[in-house]
Amino acid sequence: QVQLVESGGGLVQAGGSLRLSCAASGRTISAFAMAWFRRAPGKEREFVARITLSGSGTYYSNSVKGRFTISRDSAKNTVYLQMLSLKPEDTAVYYCAAAIRDTYPFSADYWGQGTQVTVSS
Repeated sequence: QVQLVESGGGLVQAGGSLRLSCAASGRTISAFAMAWFRRAPGKEREFVARITLSGSGTYYSNSVKGRFTISRDSAKNTVYLQMLSLKPEDTAVYYCAAAIRDTYPFSADYWGQGTQVTVSS
């Protein structure tokens, strides 16, 4: 069992940046593949980024590639999502997820409660 708590969301102007954090407790994140998803108002939840169980591979959706970076700090048991050049269409609730098996597509076993990101134009 692992608990995931996201933080770092907020209101930012277009072109700005935010860094989301996902603090894990209960188990080390090194035992999981980790990912970020988001759900915009009126839309389905969509994949944003993931980092492999080994930590050596990162993958992104086309809509955020080149602007967002996923990383993890095993010492802090935390996963991050650095978001640059934010656009109004990035407005969503962002969720952290953990998967026991490192598969594609990502299949989460655990979810955080989400953090709101709002980008104003």
